[in-house]
Amino acid sequence: MDVKTLIMAAGAGTRMKSELPKVLHKVCGRSLVEWVLCAAGEVSDEKPVAIIGHGAEQVRAHLEGRAQFAVQAERKGTGHAVMMARDYIADGKGYTLILAGDMPLIGGETLRALCQQTQDAGAAVTLLTAKLSDPTGYGRVLRDGEGNVTGIVEQKDATPEQLAVCEVNASVYCFETEKLLWALDRIDDNNAQHEYYLTDTIGLLVADGQKVAAYCTDDFTQCMGVNTRAQLAEAGEILRRRINQKWMLEGVTIIDPNTTYIDADVQIGVDTVIYPGNILEGETVIGSGCTLLQNNRIADSRVGDGAQVQSSVLLDCAVGAHTQVGPFAYLRPKANVGQGCRVGDFVELKNANIGDGTKISHLTYVGDSDVGERVNLGCGVVFVNYDGQVKQRCTVGNDAFIGCNVNLVAPVKVEDGAYIAAGSTITEDVPGDALAIARCRQTVKAGWAAQKRQARKK
Repeated sequence: MDVKTLIMAAGAGTRMKSELPKVLHKVCGRSLVEWVLCAAGEVSDEKPVAIIGHGAEQVRAHLEGRAQFAVQAERKGTGHAVMMARDYIADGKGYTLILAGDMPLIGGETLRALCQQTQDAGAAVTLLTAKLSDPTGYGRVLRDGEGNVTGIVEQKDATPEQLAVCEVNASVYCFETEKLLWALDRIDDNNAQHEYYLTDTIGLLVADGQKVAAYCTDDFTQCMGVNTRAQLAEAGEILRRRINQKWMLEGVTIIDPNTTYIDADVQIGVDTVIYPGNILEGETVIGSGCTLLQNNRIADSRVGDGAQVQSSVLLDCAVGAHTQVGPFAYLRPKANVGQGCRVGDFVELKNANIGDGTKISHLTYVGDSDVGERVNLGCGVVFVNYDGQVKQRCTVGNDAFIGCNVNLVAPVKVEDGAYIAAGSTITEDVPGDALAIARCRQTVKAGWAAQKRQARKK
């Protein structure tokens, strides 16, 4: 099918009470409009047209390269919004799919079925509907005695009898483009809001003898629009269930789905086990056979096969296969940890490369440094990388041993196999296989403490 897609993204979203345009609010790692964009991509390969208005430049910047744009400078209703995109459908060919930009739960499969029904039924338009126990806020779908769609009435214009209708309009339509253009030329603003309603096209087409079809979905959640923070949270809950269910079906063990938060673009390998309290964000990739113990936040990071992470924060970093991280480790951006490493409690890494088999067990800071393979960093080691003006790098070679409470004052190089004695502050390069000691010689003053205590008694 030849399908062009229009996405309504011009609204202010005043009920969100936010400076951010409503369609840019995020849920499960994607903005509301991105969810709609992804669903539309399952119907048509052509870039959709985003109709923007409030916060137009923000929305444009957000979707640049992924959409075309039409601007609704004055918001005079949904029909008026579609008129602003008329140039994109002016040839009258094929079908036009119209979507709301605040419906993150809409599925590509549903949209394909909607478009296919329009073609198969020879309909001028097919609208997506659902039956709700509480239809408040939605336009009602009107049918005649034989069940044929005769029109849509907005709630604010509905009579008491019409308000009793439970079948609602989801604001998703597939039009035969030629018929849509014909109807747009004939709608007016003679209504309570003095706006051009897209829904008025339905009555016009019916009056012209055109066929109007409806595709009633069994999953009413797909019709849910997001207008408030509460609805944003509700949509997030539904999407998290869908995402978690998907990964469990693909061989991932999620011990408690209710406390596991996985963004839409995260990837997870088979036989990984995820304990409660994990938050996986952005474009994170988790390998196969990993164990994510409780209470991790992992964002835009890669975790290799068989790795274990516990109660730690990983941000824009990489962890190699069979490496153990945590508890309470903090891996900041550009931290790259090799295979078979140990990064223990209260270790912080930043812009650092850690070679295979290296152990950093506890209470250590490694920043702006390159550490080789099979290195041991003792408790309390600090890579002193900042002199108050610029950040410098340190280099530690393979098989080096760095004792407890050592300061490496950048820039210094510790070569392969070198040892550094505990408590040293290293300011010069250390040759391979050497022992470096940089601390004051111990002095013992016999009886000093007793004399001090005696003096206090006087």
